[in-house]
Amino acid sequence: DSPDLYLQNSDQTYMICKAVGSPSCKILFDIYHMQKTEGHLIHNMDLTWDEIDYIQIGDNPGRKEPTTGEINYKNVFKYIHEKGFKGVLGMEHGNSKPNKEGELAVINAYKSVDNFL
Repeated sequence: DSPDLYLQNSDQTYMICKAVGSPSCKILFDIYHMQKTEGHLIHNMDLTWDEIDYIQIGDNPGRKEPTTGEINYKNVFKYIHEKGFKGVLGMEHGNSKPNKEGELAVINAYKSVDNFL
């Protein structure tokens, strides 16, 4: 849904961050877009891990809360936890249901995917 973006893959952003060499130039790893453009989320996060500072959460397809699409967020969150991530996790998604029902669905989705210990 963003075909005109200059950077499309995580390896491109990683190389730029490494070349700039500044703590102010880091990767915003958008899970929704990375799943759409390259897949293999955990593998690609691992390859670029030392430059990731912000992770956006959104399931694919639909860009809704975790558990509404194909991404195994329980595995993704387990990986992020095991790596000791200290950056920001952003909820970059809509709700799959309207109103209070939608808010409860989001809460329950995060509870279910954060239950990996």
